[in-house]
Amino acid sequence: MSAATPPAVDLVKVDKSAHTLYLMRQGKVVEKFHIALGGNPVGHKQREGDQRTPEGRYILDFKNANSAFFRSIHVSYPDHADTARARRMGVSPGGAIMIHGQKNGFGKFSAATQRFDWTDGCIALSNADMQKVWDLVQVPTPIEISP
Repeated sequence: MSAATPPAVDLVKVDKSAHTLYLMRQGKVVEKFHIALGGNPVGHKQREGDQRTPEGRYILDFKNANSAFFRSIHVSYPDHADTARARRMGVSPGGAIMIHGQKNGFGKFSAATQRFDWTDGCIALSNADMQKVWDLVQVPTPIEISP
């Protein structure tokens, strides 16, 4: 007999300063994971190439099982405010922000890579942790990313 599938989460929370991703259901933590962020993690993403992970409330809006990383779930950055801010600055807001596992072929190195911030602004997990997130998060699901 197989174990019952845990219920899907209704919110994903990311605490950038604690390098932690929380899967929430009805206000309670279902799972928590250590994460790596963009190489320049302090502050909200302002433009393409700044290596910052966005902050604020977005939607996890689609999954990609065939990405360049072990699974990925897209974050709906940039929103209208992000786009308007970048336009005022005369820059591209960037995009393609994802929650993902390790770069394909490099999963065995996650014990090392997850010790520092290495993405271009995405939220990275070990492949084992990403599989759990993949299994528990349905799209669309809100995500809150805090400093």
